[in-house]
Amino acid sequence: MEQFEIKRIIPLELFGWDISFTNASLFMVLAVVLIPLFYLFAMNRRALVPGRLQSIAELSYEFIANMIKDIVGEGGMKYFPWIFTIFMFILTVNMLGLLPYSFTVTSHIIVTFALAAMVWLVITAIGFMNHGPGFLKLFVPSGVPFWLLPIIVVIELISYLIRPISHSVRLFANMMAGHAMLKVFAGFVVGLGVLGGWAPLVFLVGFTGLELVVAFLQAFIFTVLTCIYLNDAVNMHEH
Repeated sequence: MEQFEIKRIIPLELFGWDISFTNASLFMVLAVVLIPLFYLFAMNRRALVPGRLQSIAELSYEFIANMIKDIVGEGGMKYFPWIFTIFMFILTVNMLGLLPYSFTVTSHIIVTFALAAMVWLVITAIGFMNHGPGFLKLFVPSGVPFWLLPIIVVIELISYLIRPISHSVRLFANMMAGHAMLKVFAGFVVGLGVLGGWAPLVFLVGFTGLELVVAFLQAFIFTVLTCIYLNDAVNMHEH
């Protein structure tokens, strides 16, 4: 489990709080730097017939734009920069975590919970800004018998309040479990040596390919759920 250990790179303390720059901080900063650099480089020439990098940049834009339009509608496009940033950040840190001797930021629940809590707070704010106190009607589904309302409202409220937990645990658990499994098979390869290590090596290569897919899928799922929650805040009157 040492691959998940947070290590201080630059020890810092402020008013008794440990604010050290760690390996987790390093890879988050690296992701924040790499994403705009990639798009600046990919879209530098903006050719009529796009090259490989420009095609990837344009496809990623269309992918998220279509996701927002399909789930939220045209009204959700004003939040495109926010949704796009969430997707690209999670995808980038997931992919960086697959590099040898790197660190997987999303394997820590505090990071995924911070992202999920940010989504919850922003969407709650959007809901109240768009609908005012009427946003509370989200917890009162239409067509429910009057005598069931007290139970349904409590259930709806609890399900809304635990969104940050369910939203964050899914990403954290998948990334941590996948990387732990990769480490286990890597240990088998080293422990069994040349004669017996070929079998776990085959599994290791296969699981590495699977982890690439999981890294994308977890970024995709997190973003889809964000769009679904955003739809509740933007199009509540359609429910």
